[in-house]
Amino acid sequence: MLDSFSSFPLREELTRAISDLGFETPTPIQLKVIPQLLTEPIDIIGLAQTGTGKTAAYGLPLLHHVDVSQRHAQCLVLSPTRELCMQIQEEMTKYGDHIRGLRVTAVYGGVPITGQIRELKSHPQVIVATPGRLIDLLERKAISLEHVQYVVLDEADEMLNMGFREDIDVILKNTPAREYTWLFSATMSNEVRGIAKRFMKDWKEFSVAAANSTNENIDHQYFVANHSNRFETLRRLLDFTPGIYGVIFTRTKQDAQEVSEKLMKMGYHVSPLHGDMDQKMRSKVMERFKNKSLQCIVATDVAARGIDVNDITHVINYELPDDPEVYTHRSGRTARAGKSGICMSIVSPKQISNIRQIERLVKQKFHKSDIPDGAEVIRKKLFFHLEQIAKAEPQADFAKLYHDMIHEQFADVDKDELIRKLIWLQLRETIDAYQDSDDLNAGYESKDKDRNFGNRYVRLFINLGEKDGLNTAKLVQFITESVDVQANVIDRVTVRDLSSFFNVPGDAAEYILEHLGQKKFKGRKVRVDQAEQSQGGGGKGRDFGGKPKFGGPRSSDARPYSGGRDRDGGGYSGGGGYKGKRK
Repeated sequence: MLDSFSSFPLREELTRAISDLGFETPTPIQLKVIPQLLTEPIDIIGLAQTGTGKTAAYGLPLLHHVDVSQRHAQCLVLSPTRELCMQIQEEMTKYGDHIRGLRVTAVYGGVPITGQIRELKSHPQVIVATPGRLIDLLERKAISLEHVQYVVLDEADEMLNMGFREDIDVILKNTPAREYTWLFSATMSNEVRGIAKRFMKDWKEFSVAAANSTNENIDHQYFVANHSNRFETLRRLLDFTPGIYGVIFTRTKQDAQEVSEKLMKMGYHVSPLHGDMDQKMRSKVMERFKNKSLQCIVATDVAARGIDVNDITHVINYELPDDPEVYTHRSGRTARAGKSGICMSIVSPKQISNIRQIERLVKQKFHKSDIPDGAEVIRKKLFFHLEQIAKAEPQADFAKLYHDMIHEQFADVDKDELIRKLIWLQLRETIDAYQDSDDLNAGYESKDKDRNFGNRYVRLFINLGEKDGLNTAKLVQFITESVDVQANVIDRVTVRDLSSFFNVPGDAAEYILEHLGQKKFKGRKVRVDQAEQSQGGGGKGRDFGGKPKFGGPRSSDARPYSGGRDRDGGGYSGGGGYKGKRK
């Protein structure tokens, strides 16, 4: 029975490498795929989640079949990101450590292409590549794929999500000698199936996605907060979890950068990880994360594909992914190697239905948790520091060198007073931050009305108008689709040739300013400012959360918001303010 690596009919050099690496029991995807690809190679589709051992599932059979006497590329592995590309090369190099003459080369963007061209001149048998860089090398005629027999599409769904479909088509058409195509994916989308139909023969499907979508060692928690409180909720969760070692997931590269910058300014040991960072910087971030110089990284889903760390304690979804399947990828970053982990999600009230959908997918009940209040955060930090002090083991040399100095300094200080002073030094910043903090759980109205602009209307300016093909209805549609607010939040719309104006409730204004200003309309960056007003609508020259005051064109048709409203965290829904009466 093939229930261990030693039972696989691998070449002797690979068996030795596996023994060196301490591999014993194959994962489910390895158990299904490796025997097939060793004894009877065919076209296959392997469906399995991230972190289930897919690299060895295809890497060991590739190296088993490679002919090191041939000085040309025989195997090609395509991956979506630089990090994953480097990781695959590193793992396959370890597998082939005892195969004399084997060369595995990785080519990817973000680094000078000239160095990779030099490496390709050493005639590697295995090439691991990102699609974009491989296309570049093909166009420069710096690489030939005419002898490639084996092609692996790793994380095929992610490559297609990133827009690499045309690149994949071009690459596969440039492998005339290709005999086998092995496609690995977390999901079987229509686009993935389309690739299979165009370029694969009678393939066989191996699926372990269902078995690996659920890890019973993960505690799934969710916290319901209004959208405007999302960042403050994240900060509070970090403070309530001292000792956290985790990944914070955002939807966009811009969010990853902005969230990490805010946290760093507040003293948190975090760093962003996203596609706009160059390779040197991303490698440095991963090095700092692996040696635990960073308590968290703030990452996009694509960048996180290259993270291979077993002792991550927490995954935090700053925003839920659009695709429930992606949630399993994210949560799978924790609770590896038999350890337990926690996956926290910050959601708006309207996203609770998304939580129910994910529950059905992972077949686990999620736990609704209250966002801790200030007193709870302070207590948690106190217990953490007390535990750290109790566990501390000062070096013997320290006691000898400074014993007399310490005793002389504190000879007249009572022991209890000394303890209070030491703890106060540790907790002073936390106490200052949280002793008068608000309840962030959704549905709570802030005690600081002025901070949220109370019940007033605010007049906003946007640099889009009739010249952009907009009218009132189209402008409202663009705003609601771009920043997830309800149409009845927007009132008193005025569309002019080059610009437009509209009113929103005061407590929606900061949210709209922050998020709508990040959007583009037909390739042009959207600019949203507070309009200077002559009457009503929130006053003149108001400063939003530290933002500069804006003096847009003066408008006299603003009026106070009439009617209640219900902030729902995913945006803002009016409770009677907008009645379909727009100008």
